[in-house]
Amino acid sequence: MASSREQRWSLKGMTALVTGGTRGIGYSIVEELAGFGATIHTCSRNQKEIDERLEEWKGKGYNVSGSVCDLLVKEQREDLMKIVSSIFDGKLNILINNAGITLIKDASEHTTEDYTFIMGMNFQSPFHLSQLSHPLLKASGDASVVFISSVSGVTALPSMSVYAASKGAINQLTKNLACEWAKDNIRTNTVAPWGVNTTILNNVRSLQSLRNTLTISFLKFQTLTLAFSHFSNYI
Repeated sequence: MASSREQRWSLKGMTALVTGGTRGIGYSIVEELAGFGATIHTCSRNQKEIDERLEEWKGKGYNVSGSVCDLLVKEQREDLMKIVSSIFDGKLNILINNAGITLIKDASEHTTEDYTFIMGMNFQSPFHLSQLSHPLLKASGDASVVFISSVSGVTALPSMSVYAASKGAINQLTKNLACEWAKDNIRTNTVAPWGVNTTILNNVRSLQSLRNTLTISFLKFQTLTLAFSHFSNYI
């Protein structure tokens, strides 16, 4: 008897690249895609984490490979895509631009280094990876790009100015790529989570501080949800 997943749909024969897939949201994405039968490559800056996750996924029968990559470094992004192209024979069905970083700090306290780091990781890196992936996505004939954004990209939250700007840029990029790449049978969408309790929170002052920062009315959240219904021009 087919599993409940197989009864819904299958990703067997599909290939995917998920950045930052060894922890947090990325880890859950890898698990979900692999559970539907996709063949996945993921990356992390930490070889130990990659080895541990690959062993875990092998035990579950998932077809996942991984490699070390610091996505802030242009040359390493290029090397990553060479690996992906080699593994998947020059074709890629799914690109999940998941890896990112947050920094909770008042606007007046941000340094040039903060700005460069956040924009480099949250915007420049996924944009460049999308550019590098385009030939592989187009070659597959049926492709999807998904950016992991944030609700902070469409609504103002305290102490998140640069982070919010980086996610707002991703939201706009999503709409542009959706228009430009539709002719190549590449769908482009954004998923914008609310606050998620992952290890990325180790980089902020305290979990309670973040929870206080993210306090917002339910009415505003409803408005935000409606706004996101217009994010993609080609689904």
